Amino acid sequence: MIYAYLRVSTDHQAGDGHGLDAQRAAIEHEAEYREWDVTYIEEAASAVSLDRIELNWILGDLGDGDTLVVAKLDRLSRSVVDFGNLLAMSKARGWNIVALDFGMDTTTPNGKLVANILMSVAEWERETIAQRTKEGMAAAKAKGVRFGPESPLPDKTRTEIVKLSSAGNGNASIARHLTGLGIPTAGGKLVWSASQVRRVLIREGA
Repeated sequence: MIYAYLRVSTDHQAGDGHGLDAQRAAIEHEAEYREWDVTYIEEAASAVSLDRIELNWILGDLGDGDTLVVAKLDRLSRSVVDFGNLLAMSKARGWNIVALDFGMDTTTPNGKLVANILMSVAEWERETIAQRTKEGMAAAKAKGVRFGPESPLPDKTRTEIVKLSSAGNGNASIARHLTGLGIPTAGGKLVWSASQVRRVLIREGA
């Protein structure tokens, strides 16, 4: 089975045929040359993500030996990471991707080489983004920024825990102290543990 995916960004463009005709003409020319029997699927949607109704339907139907063809690569995806995920999916399930403007055809050795390079680039970008995010969070924490839901513990309790820890008291000692005063934990219990104290201190950056 060969699916041709045609995408425009707005319903207006889809309605007046702007952009779709050029994509269809390019694919029809290739189909005639290769003697393809093509099923055309049109969609009006943003390329921000791969979460598109018609595209998801195609991806769910593609099987071993099938082909997904687009006139332009950006009709399928504008994200290196998303496209890398599509390539990995196609490789795992045995179907092919053809992007006419990019000259990429995973049914050929050269196309497979290009696909492997793009998947490597996508993996590099994912790791780079993850590293930047990790470094950004570390810098934010150093400035006192907190992540996650707001702690249910009153400011007074959190301040007291940090104060006791700064004075040299161990987590177990602080836990006994809080329990003795009858101060409730974040979960409302009246018995503190050293691990609960430790979580508070980590959250407070102490």
